Amino acid sequence: MTDDTYVGAIDQGTTGTRFMVFDHSGKVIANAYEKHEQIYPNPGWVEHDAMEIWENTKSVINTALDDALIDADQLEALGVTNQRETTVMWDAESGRPIGNAIVWQDRRTTDRIEKLEADGKKDEVQQKTGLEPDAYFSATKAEWLLDNTDPIKLQRSRPKDVRERAEDGEILFGTIDTWVIYNLTGNHITDVTNASRTMLFNIHEMDWDEELLEEFNVPAATLPEVRPSSDEETYGSTDPDGFLGAEVPVAGALGDQQAALFGQTCFDAGDAKNTYGTGSFMLMNTGDEAVMSEHGLLTTVGFQRSGEPVQYALEGAIFITGAAIEWLEDMTLIDNAAESEKLARSVDSTDGVYFVPAFAGLGAPHWDQRARGTVVGMTRGTRREHLVRAVLESIAFQTRDVAEAMVEDSGIELGSLRVDGGAVKNNFLCQLQANIIDTDIVRPVVDETTALGSAYAAGLAVGYWDTIDELRDNWQIDRSFEAKSGVDADERYGRWNEAVERSLDWARDGGE
Repeated sequence: MTDDTYVGAIDQGTTGTRFMVFDHSGKVIANAYEKHEQIYPNPGWVEHDAMEIWENTKSVINTALDDALIDADQLEALGVTNQRETTVMWDAESGRPIGNAIVWQDRRTTDRIEKLEADGKKDEVQQKTGLEPDAYFSATKAEWLLDNTDPIKLQRSRPKDVRERAEDGEILFGTIDTWVIYNLTGNHITDVTNASRTMLFNIHEMDWDEELLEEFNVPAATLPEVRPSSDEETYGSTDPDGFLGAEVPVAGALGDQQAALFGQTCFDAGDAKNTYGTGSFMLMNTGDEAVMSEHGLLTTVGFQRSGEPVQYALEGAIFITGAAIEWLEDMTLIDNAAESEKLARSVDSTDGVYFVPAFAGLGAPHWDQRARGTVVGMTRGTRREHLVRAVLESIAFQTRDVAEAMVEDSGIELGSLRVDGGAVKNNFLCQLQANIIDTDIVRPVVDETTALGSAYAAGLAVGYWDTIDELRDNWQIDRSFEAKSGVDADERYGRWNEAVERSLDWARDGGE
C-alpha cells in the first residue's frame, strides 16, 4: 500500500449508481453518481433496465476517476454493493438480459407467496432461509421471469424455451451484484450476503437449497457461485483492454445493508446500525449464531471474510422511508428533501395526523403484502406542514417497531444506534428518532457507509488494510443526538400502531 493508491466502490442502488474512491484513512477521494429510470409497467410492478445500469456503472467510474485525476491502475481493488433482491436474468452467450430486472419493491408475485403460505410451507422456508416469505425476495421474481419471458424477445431463433435454456445453463440468474461482477470480470459469482436474500439459499448449510430450488422451479444450472464477502481469491479482475484500461481485482461484495453494517464497523455481536435510504434497514450483528426471530425480523448473513466463520445479523426491513419523502416531492408538497426539515420544525406537532407509508406493503415486523399507504386524523385545519411532519415521524415510528422487536429477539438492549443514508442529514429526523426509540443516535463523518463497507471488504481481501482494527480507527463521529426524556413518545407510538392497523389488508383485487 502506497500513499497514491486507493480502493474503489461501486454502489448500485435502487434509484441510481454511485462510484466512490477511498484512501487508507477512509476519506472520500472521488465521487460520481447517475440516476436510472424507474419503470412501472403495471400497478405494483417496478422494473429497471439492467443494461442502463451497467452503462451508468461504467460512466460513473470513468467520471469519478477523471474528475479526481486518478488513473485506474492506482486502484488496488474494487468492491461492489447493491440494491438487494432485485433480480436479473441474462443470456450467457450474448450477455444481454432476457427482460427488465424485477426490483425488490415489485409486488407482482404476491399471489405466489400467498399460495406458498396456503400450502403450509411458510415455516419450512423461514427455517432454512431466515426470511419471512414475501414477494420482496428473489425466488418468486426468478420464477416469474422464467415462466413469463417471451423467447421471441431474445432476438434469436431457438428450439428451446427460456426455462429449458436455463436448465442447460444458457440463461444466468443474478442479483445486481452478480450482474455487475459478471460485466466487470466475466465470472458468474455472488457473495454470501446477497445469496442469503434470494429465498433459495440455506443460511445454515451456506449453500443453495435443492428443495427450495424445486419449490420455486429455479434450475441449479442458472445460479452463480457463492463466495465470501471479502474474498482473498478475488472474484476476478477487470479486462486491461476494457473500458477501465487496467487490470483491477474485484475482491469484495455485499448487499447494501450488510455493506453499511461493515462500513459502520459493526464487527461485534450486539453492534447495530440503521440505514435510511429508499427504505430503512436496521441490522444487529449476532456473531456466528443465526438467531431466529420470533417477532417478525429477518435472520440474514451479515458478512464473511475469507477463511473466517460467517457472521449473522438480525434485520428489520422497512420498505418505504426515504421514498416517502420523494412522494412528498412528487405530490408537490415540498420542492426538495431539505425543505421537509424546515416545514416539520414550523409546527409543534402533526395536529393528530398519522401517515403510514405502505406503498409497497409493510415489511418488518408486520409483513402485510396487501397493506397500502394511509393518512388518518386529518381535519379541515390540516396543512402541508402537518403532513410533512407526519411523514418524518412515520420513519421514526417504523424504526421503533423494528428496534423493539430486535431487543425482544436478541435480549440485547441498544446502547446507541449508528445511522447513515441520505435522510440522516436531516437533524430534525435524527433528534426525533432518538426521542421516539429512547436511544442515542450516532451519525458518522462518512455517511456513505454502503460504499465504504464494500471498499473495506475489497481492501481487506487484497491487503490494502491489514486488520479490522484499522477500520475501527477510521470511524469518526460527526454528531450524536441524545434521547430527550419527557416527550410523549409512548402515547404517540400507541396512536401510530392504531394507524398501522387501518392500513392492513387493503389491496385485495388482483394483488392491488
